[in-house]
Amino acid sequence: MAGENRPLDYRSLRHWGGFIVSGGSAFLVDAAINTGLIELVGLNPFVSRLISIGCAMVFAWLMHRNLTFAVAAPPRLSEFARFATVAGSANALNYAVYAAILLVWPPTPPLAALVVSTAIATGASYLGFRFGVFRRDR
Repeated sequence: MAGENRPLDYRSLRHWGGFIVSGGSAFLVDAAINTGLIELVGLNPFVSRLISIGCAMVFAWLMHRNLTFAVAAPPRLSEFARFATVAGSANALNYAVYAAILLVWPPTPPLAALVVSTAIATGASYLGFRFGVFRRDR
């Protein structure tokens, strides 16, 4: 009803805020490593992205488990394996879109391709993390 004062749902706000902060931080790790490997080391953008994805994936797992989903149990290899499966699938989608953009539109800056590909893969990764990796019934 219009004008109704409902209390702020802090749990939901923390969850979505955690997802944005964790994902955004992982994106920055990915972008920084990718850009550094291209600009400072001279790797081509396809090889550099494979390395940056791996680094960002480990970072994202630790951030999501602690901040987004607030998992109290200690980290487990089985949890990381589930996370890696979901993240690997999302990152395969992310990489495919990134590569397609650079191949179809060669003048596109790699960072712009990274932004677009990451945006597309974000929805798929959230659903997998929420319902496949960090379910509350585990």
